[in-house]
Amino acid sequence: MKVLPAVLLLCLLSIAPAYGIESFVVKDISVVGLQRISAGTVFNYLPIKVGSTITPRRARDAIRALFKTGFFRDVTLDRSGGTLIVKVVERPSIASIKVTGVKELDKKTLKKGMAQVGLAEGRVLNKSVLDQMEQELKSQYFARGYYAVKIKTTVTPRPRNRVAINVVVSEGHVAKIRQITIVGNHSFPEKRLLGTFKLGTPTIFSFLTKNDQYSKQQLAGDLENLRTFYQDHGFLNFNIDSTEVSITPDRRQIYITVNITEGRRYKVAGYRIEGNLILPKKVLDSLISIKPGDVFSRKKVVDSSKRISGRLGDLGYAFANVNAVPKIDRKNATVFFTFYVDPGKRVYVRRVNFSGNNSTDDYVLRREMRQFEGAWFSASKIKLSRQRLQRLGLFDSVNVQTPAVPGSSDEVDMNVNVKERLVNNFMAGIGYSDVDHLLLTASITFQNLFGTGKQLSTSVDTSSYDKHVDVTYTNPYYTENGVSRSLSVYDSQINAAAAYIAAYNSSTVGAAVVYGIPTGNFRTVSIGLGVERVALSVNPTSALVAQNFVAQYGGDNSVVKGTFGWERNTLDNPIFPRKGTYQRAQTEVSVPGSNLEYYLVRLKTGGYYPLNSRYTLEGRAEYDFGGGYGNTAGLPFYKNFYAGGSSTVRGFSPESLGPKDVGGPNPTLPVGGDRRILGNLSFLFPVPGTASDNKSMRLSVFTDAGMVYGTGQPVELGQLRYAAGLAFHWYSPVGPLSLSVAEPLNKKPGDNTQTFQFTLGTTFQ
Repeated sequence: MKVLPAVLLLCLLSIAPAYGIESFVVKDISVVGLQRISAGTVFNYLPIKVGSTITPRRARDAIRALFKTGFFRDVTLDRSGGTLIVKVVERPSIASIKVTGVKELDKKTLKKGMAQVGLAEGRVLNKSVLDQMEQELKSQYFARGYYAVKIKTTVTPRPRNRVAINVVVSEGHVAKIRQITIVGNHSFPEKRLLGTFKLGTPTIFSFLTKNDQYSKQQLAGDLENLRTFYQDHGFLNFNIDSTEVSITPDRRQIYITVNITEGRRYKVAGYRIEGNLILPKKVLDSLISIKPGDVFSRKKVVDSSKRISGRLGDLGYAFANVNAVPKIDRKNATVFFTFYVDPGKRVYVRRVNFSGNNSTDDYVLRREMRQFEGAWFSASKIKLSRQRLQRLGLFDSVNVQTPAVPGSSDEVDMNVNVKERLVNNFMAGIGYSDVDHLLLTASITFQNLFGTGKQLSTSVDTSSYDKHVDVTYTNPYYTENGVSRSLSVYDSQINAAAAYIAAYNSSTVGAAVVYGIPTGNFRTVSIGLGVERVALSVNPTSALVAQNFVAQYGGDNSVVKGTFGWERNTLDNPIFPRKGTYQRAQTEVSVPGSNLEYYLVRLKTGGYYPLNSRYTLEGRAEYDFGGGYGNTAGLPFYKNFYAGGSSTVRGFSPESLGPKDVGGPNPTLPVGGDRRILGNLSFLFPVPGTASDNKSMRLSVFTDAGMVYGTGQPVELGQLRYAAGLAFHWYSPVGPLSLSVAEPLNKKPGDNTQTFQFTLGTTFQ
C-alpha cells in the first residue's frame, strides 16, 4: 500500500516542469542531453511538431512517449520563447557482460537468451529486464534441482555513460529426493505405486538417470502415471487430493508427499455401439476389448476406440471419430459405455508429394509406396509406406503428413518429407576388432548410385589373417515388380594361424549372382548361383583336420554352389531398430559333381520389443549346421562354424568355443564344428543425456549364450556357455563402434576368456 503513493509522487515530480508550461505555439524544438541517441530518434517519438500548440496535457503525453522508448531515465520539458526545450538523461549502454560460476547451463545458450530479452553489449540497460533475467536464471536452476543457487549481479559505471554487468552464480549442490510418500493407498503397496514414478530416491544408477533430481514437470508426469495406473485397475473416481513438496533448510534434500483417495473399484456393466455403423456389428464387437464383468480399465476403453477408428481409417474414413461415453452407477460401482461412431466422409488421396530427396529420384521413393494416388485413404498402407522408405537405409528420418485439400471435404494429400543420409562415400582407414585384429580398409560405396537406389561397392580389407577384395553391384528393382539382382566377384587370402584357429593358408576366388524375390511386404525369397575356387596349403604345424582334408581331397578344389534363402523382416530401422521381428533361413549347397559336395544351413530369428519410449528388449536365437554328401564325408573344415567374441558370445575369446585340435600338433587350437547354437537377450536403453530416439548410439545390458559342436558330438544344451555384461554401440563418423565388458557365467576348464572386447570400422553384428 505504501508503494503506490511513492510511484505517483515520482510521476508528478517527473512531469512537474510540464505543469509550468503555458500553452504556446511551438516555433522550434531543441533537444539537450543527447550522447549516443540522435535527435532524429527523439523527434520520431515526440508527438509534438513545429507549428503545434502545446498544452499541459500534450506536454504530459510527450514525456510519457519518450519514457516509453526505454532510452531515457529522465525527461523534462522547458520553454525559451517560442522554442520547446526537451531535456533528457540517457540510460547507460551496456559495455560488457560477464557471467561466471555457471557450470550446469551452457554459457553460449545463456548469453543468446539474454540477448533476446535485451541484455547484450551495445544495448541500453533496463533495470527491470536485468531483474527479469535473474528470476529466469533462478527458475532454470530450480528446474534442474539447484535450489541453493545464489545469483549476484553488479552494475559498474564506465566512461561515456556505459556500464559493465557482472553476473556471479554460486550454483550450490543439487537437491536430492530423500523420500516420496503416498498417503491414502489401501489396494496397492506403496512400493508398487512408486514403480510408476520416474522420480525416486538415489540409487547406484542415479548419476546416469538423474531420477533423484526433483522437477515440477516430471512430478506432474508421474502423478498422471499414478492416475492412469489406478484407472487401469478399475478405480474410476481416483483422485489426487494434494501434493506437498518440502525442502530442508540447507536446500539439499526434498520430501514429497502425495495424498490420494482411491475410491471404489468399478466393473464394466456392458457396452453398446451407436452412430453410423459402416462396419458390421460383429466386426465392431471384435475390436472392443472390454467385456461385461471386467474390471474397468481406461487403457482398454481408449484402445478399443483407437482400433475402431483405425479400422475405419483403413477403409478411407481418415477423420473417423469414436467417443466412449460412460454411464456411471455409483450405487453398484459399475460403468456402462456407449461408443458413438462418426466415420465422417470417405476420403481419397489426391496426390503423393515428396520433399527433401535432393539426391534421390522421386521414382525410388514412389515405388515403395503402398498408398496410391486416387485410391481410398488407408492408415495402415500409409504406415507401411513410411516403414518401407525407412528400411531403404537412405534416410535418417521419414515424416508423413496428410493435410486436407483446400476446398474439398473428401480429399487429402500425402506429403512425404525425408532427410537424406550420406550413403555414397569413399572411406580409407584403420580399424580393429577382437576377431580380425588390425584392419586396413579402403572402399568406395555408392548405396544410391546417381540417385537411382542402385548400389555399387568396391572394398579392400586387410587384417592380420584375412586379405579380402570384392566388388558388388545390386539393383533392388531389377524388374518392375521388385525382384532384385546382385552381382559380385571376390578374392580372399587367409592365414588362419594368425587368427589362432586351425592353422592353414587358403586362396579363394569366386563370383556369384543372387536374385531376391519379394513374396509380400515383409517377406523375400533369394536364389543364387556362384562359382568358387579354393587353394589350400598346410604344413606339419597345421591342425590335424586341415592336414587330413588336404590329404584326402587335395589342396585345389573348384565348387559350383547354389544358395537359397527366405527372410521375413518387420524391423522399423536397418541400423538401430526399436521394434519388429525377423526370421531368416539361408542355405548354401554345392552342385552335385563339384570337387566338394556339401551343404550349409543357417537359421536365425529375433525381435525388438519396446517396453516404453526409452527401453527396448531384444532377443535372438540362431542354429547353424552343415555336412557333406556324395563324395565328401563331411563339411569342409574351412567352412566350419566358430563361437566366442564380440559377434557371438562376448566374454569368451574370439572363436575359442567348441572342438579343439585334439591329437594334432596344437591340442588347444580351436578347429570349429559343423553345428552351432547362439542366443542373446539384451535390454537396450539410450545413453544418458541423449534423446530416447537417438539414432547413432545406445547402451545395452546383455546375456549371451552359445556353443559349437564337432562331427559326431551330440548337441547338448548343458554344454552352452553363458556370459553377461554391458555394451555400447555408436554409429560414429569413422564407422560403427562396439564396446562390451562381459563376464562368463559358467566358465569351464580350458575356456579362454576376454573381459573387454571392441570392434571399430566393421559392421554391427
